Amino acid sequence: MSRLLVSISIVAATLCAPLAHADDDPDTRMFSFSGFGTVGVVHSSEDNADFTASNFKPDGAGFTDDWSLGVDSLLGAQLTARFTPKLSAVVQVIAMQNYDGSYDPHVEWANIKYQFTPDFSIRVGRTVLPSFLLTESREVGYTYPWVRPPWEVYLILPVTSSDGVDVTYRLHSGDFTNTIYANAGGRDTKSIDGSTTTARHSWGLSYTVQHGALTALITYQTTRLTIPGLNGLFNGFRQFGPQGIAIADRYDSDNKAYPSIAIGASYDPGQWFLMGEWSKSDHHSVLGKLDGWYVSGGYRFGDFTPYLTYAHAGADNLSDPGLTLSTLPPFLRGPAAGLNGALNSILSSKAVQDTVSIGARWDFMDSFDLKLQFDHTNVGRGSTGTFGNTQPAFQRGDSANMFSATIDFVF
Repeated sequence: MSRLLVSISIVAATLCAPLAHADDDPDTRMFSFSGFGTVGVVHSSEDNADFTASNFKPDGAGFTDDWSLGVDSLLGAQLTARFTPKLSAVVQVIAMQNYDGSYDPHVEWANIKYQFTPDFSIRVGRTVLPSFLLTESREVGYTYPWVRPPWEVYLILPVTSSDGVDVTYRLHSGDFTNTIYANAGGRDTKSIDGSTTTARHSWGLSYTVQHGALTALITYQTTRLTIPGLNGLFNGFRQFGPQGIAIADRYDSDNKAYPSIAIGASYDPGQWFLMGEWSKSDHHSVLGKLDGWYVSGGYRFGDFTPYLTYAHAGADNLSDPGLTLSTLPPFLRGPAAGLNGALNSILSSKAVQDTVSIGARWDFMDSFDLKLQFDHTNVGRGSTGTFGNTQPAFQRGDSANMFSATIDFVF
C-alpha cells in the first residue's frame, strides 16, 4: 500500500502544478483539474486462487491476500486545457495495481480535441474505447451503482483506451439524440508475465441513442492481436512435426483478428434503474469464442440504493487432447505431456461462470459513496472462471463467495 501512496503523490504533483497559473473563474480559465478514486477491500472464500477483476493484475483476494486492497483501489486525476472555444486537450493519469504489482501511474488518456461544430468533433492521441455502456467512466466507481462493472462482460474487451484518432457525430431528431462514434489506432499492453501484448490495425464503430431516461448502445470493435508470451509454448509444439504444427497454427496469437460486438441498454428515470449488456468475441486463437451478459436493477431510497445483478460468462473449447503421446518415442512423451498440460491450463482459464451479486450504495456525503457487495459465483466445469494465480489444489468447476467494500469519491 505504501507504493500506492507514493503513486498518489506523483499523480497529484504532476497534474496540479499547471493549475497555479489558471484563472479562478471556471468559465474563463484555460486549465481545469478534476479527480476520482476508490479505496476498497475484497475477501474471497477461494484460497487456492486470486480474485483480481482484471486480466492485468498478478494477484488479489484469496490465495495471496485474505483481504486485498489492490483489486479495486485506485486514484485518478485529469487535467483539461481549453486553448480556444474549439480546441482543447486532456490528460488523465491513473494509479492502480499494475501487471508487476507496482502502483506506478500510467497515462489513460492524452489527446487533443477539435470541436468543428457542437455535434462534430475529432480527437487525436490516446482516447477511450467505446466498448460498453460505461466506456467513459469505467474506472470511476462513483458513477455507477456497483462496486465494479460485471466482469463477465467487461473481460471480453479489457483494454480501455487506444492510441490513434476518433470521430464523434451527434444527430438530433425530435426527443432522440443519436451519437455515432468511429475510432482507429492500436495499443501496447503489458501482461503479467512481463511480455507486451500488441493490438494493431484496430478500428471500431459505435452507435448510441438517448431518449429521456433510456440509453441504448451497439458497438463493434476489431483489432489484430499478438500475444508474444505464448510464442515459446507454440514453438515447442512445432518441434513435434505436422500434428504439433497444426496445433500451433490453430491456437497461436500472432497478428490474428479479434472482433467483438456489444449491445446494451439502460433505463434510469431517477427513482430506480434497470440495465443490461451482452457482448461476444471470436478470436481464432487460444482465446477462442467468448460471450457474456448481465442484467441489473436497483431502487433508490433517498441516499440508499440496494441492487441485484445476475451475470453469465461463457466460452468454447476449454480443453484439447493435444499431442498423441502413444505415437511418440518414450523420451519425448514427458516434454509432449508438459506442452499438452500448458495448453490446457490456458484453455481452462477462459471464464465460464454465473454470478449473483447483491449490494447497496450509500451516498453518505457530497461526492462520496460507500458500497457493500456480496458475490456468489458458480464456475463452469473445466474452467477457472475469472480467478487467476490458480494453485495446484484449485478445483475447476467449484463455487466461491466474495465480499467487497469500497469508498468512491470525485473532486
